[in-house]
Amino acid sequence: MTRVPASGTSGTPTAACLTMDTMPIPGTPSRTELVDHLVRTRIAGDVATPRENNLSHYRQLANGVRNFWLGLELGDRWSDEQDVLAVMAERVGVNDDPEYRYGQDTIDPELTVDGLDRMAARLRKAADGRQRVLFATGHPGGLLEVHHSTAAALRTAGCEIVVIPEGLQTDEGYVMQFADVAVLEHGATLWHTHSGEPMKAILTGLERAGRPLPDLVVADHGWAGYAGQHGVDSVGYADCNDPALFLAEAEGTVQVTVPLDDHVLSPRYYDPLTAYLLAEAGLK
Repeated sequence: MTRVPASGTSGTPTAACLTMDTMPIPGTPSRTELVDHLVRTRIAGDVATPRENNLSHYRQLANGVRNFWLGLELGDRWSDEQDVLAVMAERVGVNDDPEYRYGQDTIDPELTVDGLDRMAARLRKAADGRQRVLFATGHPGGLLEVHHSTAAALRTAGCEIVVIPEGLQTDEGYVMQFADVAVLEHGATLWHTHSGEPMKAILTGLERAGRPLPDLVVADHGWAGYAGQHGVDSVGYADCNDPALFLAEAEGTVQVTVPLDDHVLSPRYYDPLTAYLLAEAGLK
């Protein structure tokens, strides 16, 4: 993800940007407390992804560049960049002015919490039905612990956390499971990927082994997109420069997409978000 510091110029935020005000708040926050925390940590509000990066990704998706489709089959339904921008303004809170092309862009923190509420309802359904749930992430540097904590809570509630088949591989690397979360491993490193191929490998592997597919996938990037495209209930997280999952939610292919910056300065900043999600789902 392309980042800008708080001033809005290109570059990377420095340690000087970190203050006690941005440290995670303890316990389970109220909605108001969580909104404030999201803005202070730049998970939402004025996020680190510049407007020009957002528009570039919207344009490439509209032009059919498959890497930006995140495992989905969008056909020619979103070939107009302005249609993509309109959905992102509605569901994420980016600036809706097509003439605004440079500078800071935004994620509406109220829309982030609305997304968490919708995701919580689907997690509650999974817990009530003791469903089989698969967790996966293409952003292990930011979201691994969010997924791991959610998986642990669902297991405690009686859900089966799907164990993926062994020996799965894509052109990018090996598909493995770490702390209950499927990830891509490459060169002894957990790998950032937008591809839907790792999820394709998992679902194909399950079918080949005669095992049932998950009742629910909780993921991000192409892991969530491919699962939804394959007909599996899918919920996930996405940044404001990754429009495909929001388009999929608008079309009903993905059930829930939560807008947030998916890789902020510290993974601990997501702890209050996870605590709120699990509390709303009745899992804490």
